Amino acid sequence: MNFEHTDDRRMLSDMLKRFVAEQYTFPVRDRIARSSEGYSADFWQRYAELGAISALFSESDGGLGGAGFDIAVVFEALGRGLVVEPFLDALIAGDAIAAVGSPGQKGILADLQAGSAVVALAHAEPDAGYTLSRVDTRAQSEPDGGWRLDGAKAVVTHAEHARHFVVSARTGGNVDDTDGITLFLVPADAAGLQVQGYPLIDGGRAGDLTLANVRVAADAVLGQPGKAYAVLERSTGKGILALCAEAVGAMDAARDATLAYLQTRQQFGVPIGRFQALQHRMADLLLDIEQARSSVINAAAQLDHPDRATRERALSAAKHTIGRVGAMVAEECIQLHGGIGMTWELPLAHYAKRLVMIDHQLGDEDHHLARFIALSPQD
Repeated sequence: MNFEHTDDRRMLSDMLKRFVAEQYTFPVRDRIARSSEGYSADFWQRYAELGAISALFSESDGGLGGAGFDIAVVFEALGRGLVVEPFLDALIAGDAIAAVGSPGQKGILADLQAGSAVVALAHAEPDAGYTLSRVDTRAQSEPDGGWRLDGAKAVVTHAEHARHFVVSARTGGNVDDTDGITLFLVPADAAGLQVQGYPLIDGGRAGDLTLANVRVAADAVLGQPGKAYAVLERSTGKGILALCAEAVGAMDAARDATLAYLQTRQQFGVPIGRFQALQHRMADLLLDIEQARSSVINAAAQLDHPDRATRERALSAAKHTIGRVGAMVAEECIQLHGGIGMTWELPLAHYAKRLVMIDHQLGDEDHHLARFIALSPQD
């Protein structure tokens, strides 16, 4: 299999990396991440103009790519700059809409790709852990054909600025069943929907949703009622790949900063990078980062594999590897910097924090190791 990027992907990668390095510098990112909005509508628009959002969607959905390597290219570039704009939810929620939405529902994809709208996935719940099928929010059919939604959703990123939410709710089955889950496209201004926003530890903002007697029309259902689990799994899988690629970009940036520090910080009249013990630690670090990169390449290549187990094993293997390597990169880079590595003013501390938090999004390394084993053929 040929893993080399096409000319278009290389051009997109180079353009995004250059834009992030020159325009989305750390002081700019830090100001945006700590702002009351938690993202920049201006930069969201500018990323759209560069084609970064459209690259996440197929041509049939008005996009420019949509394949695994397109997603990886975009998010690796974003990871280098710790970009806080709502790319992840645009990918996951947008993919669910693109996969099973009606022509009317898909109309929002144009605004999403143009950078004029934010759409968020409201799936995780306070007591759900990482179990994708655990949905306790309930949807009850109404006599007029509509639905009434009641429940709570946790840590919905950019919830305060979303125009629509893709909300999962149970229309049948028990709380952990894969059957009986339905997706709804709910406008943010729906009566009975409340958002409690707060800042995230690694920058940006999220919110908890409370749905109390929220009524939506029959055409708010995405796809078939009760059959949304497969859609959630596929769309979330793309999110897992995106997070893994973002982590590789963050690792590369942390590596570059650490190498530069080892080459300039002096003790006993020589750069500390000449000390053999530190060279060995840095060599191990570089090898582990390349292993993480290889796992992302494999996951991107398998993203559209027709066999579910093959696809999901590759994604879980990548997420497990990213979790393990990300923690090691965060710890090693801070230790190689010494005390300065812990300071808020140094970008490295923010890269380390983001790598740790990526491990906890969409399942940590322990969860995905268990999932990989469960999906593997048993002797």
